[in-house]
Amino acid sequence: MAGPAKHVHTHSVSSSATAPSSSRPQLSIWFFVGALCLTYGLVLLPVGIYQLRHPPSIVLAGLHATLYWGVLMTLFGVFYVTRFRPGR
Repeated sequence: MAGPAKHVHTHSVSSSATAPSSSRPQLSIWFFVGALCLTYGLVLLPVGIYQLRHPPSIVLAGLHATLYWGVLMTLFGVFYVTRFRPGR
């Protein structure tokens, strides 16, 4: 029986593998945070408006937390998406 075969691995590192391409803009993590907050805000906002007319049967329904969080998260998301948009 023959011994184990030797495997020789050579890894060449090119400059394109280590450095980001200059033709594509870098995406900031804050852009994604803003997009996520904007999405959640746009989901919560209509639910909060609906709950103004049809309040849920919970103790603190009068505080309208869903509506306020929908407004805040929408504003926060719009700010971050426009501030950190790609190609800016």
